[in-house]
Amino acid sequence: MNESKADPILIIGAGMAGLTAARLLHEAGLPVLVLDKGRGVGGRMATRRIGHGRVDHGAQYFTIRDQQFAKRVSVWQEEGVVSEWGQGFANAKGARPSGGHFRYRGMGGMTSVPKCLAEDLDIHLQTRITAVSKEKNSWLVQSQSGATFRGQALFLTSPVPQSLELLETGNISFPKDIRLELERIDYEPCIALLAVFAGPSRLPAPGGLRFSEGRIAWMADNQQKGISPDAQTVTIHAAPDYSCRHWRTDATVVARKLLEAAAPWLHPEVLDWQIHRWRYSQPVTTYPEKALFLPGPPPLVFAGDAFGGPRVEGAFISGYTAAKTFLAVRDK
Repeated sequence: MNESKADPILIIGAGMAGLTAARLLHEAGLPVLVLDKGRGVGGRMATRRIGHGRVDHGAQYFTIRDQQFAKRVSVWQEEGVVSEWGQGFANAKGARPSGGHFRYRGMGGMTSVPKCLAEDLDIHLQTRITAVSKEKNSWLVQSQSGATFRGQALFLTSPVPQSLELLETGNISFPKDIRLELERIDYEPCIALLAVFAGPSRLPAPGGLRFSEGRIAWMADNQQKGISPDAQTVTIHAAPDYSCRHWRTDATVVARKLLEAAAPWLHPEVLDWQIHRWRYSQPVTTYPEKALFLPGPPPLVFAGDAFGGPRVEGAFISGYTAAKTFLAVRDK
């Protein structure tokens, strides 16, 4: 079969898992089309400009445990995409960890990594998918704008509840035990406060601070981190329980409360701030396998950090496993 004329493999979600799978399939010579509702790639590996500064407001860093991920990170280091940030962060009481895994950050923010993975891929951004269905041995995926995409296989890498909602639109069925397992997957929300200050913070080097109680779970000084040279910016992640209780609270009220809690470590003059709400911040219940492959026809694949583990590395491993499994089955 002439692969250049074949229907593409459709991948919904341009986060770490989706882009990793897309990259491997593309390198194997297969046609791939990635669809994402966002304005840029990366999902929760997100970097935003605020004023003259830059902030990582989703995933803050990543660690390395897996050999395949280590190989990819080594390439990114050589290409100047990522660098080491530190080997751990103090907690609110001043205690520092000893040893442990190095933490890595994107050189231009965490979005540098997905941007690197996305190079030369066919990606449609600002494309919100509203329905999926089957037609013989193909998938049909419809966007909010009315566009329809046909694919030989479908990879779902969005948060699992969103993926299940999409499948319901086309009455797509699969084994009941698998569906029940997927329905158990749950995520913590996170409210992120991004703020610009008139002077430097008092966060200890290398610029991260962990909290085990209270309103805040995490704070980062983006200038110390090395991604905001022209402005003093700080990222504050609210704790999961606080985020749950105040999910619909007015942004001004949330910002004031978080700034009050963070005041001992911040410059007193706030120049600007924004709130971002991550509904599916981190999975707290995961699937027992690194990816889920349903052969079809047509093939259906689930991947994401709810499969590989609730870390950037977990999303990579899941996307890698999903693509490798698809290629292995296809080549039989």
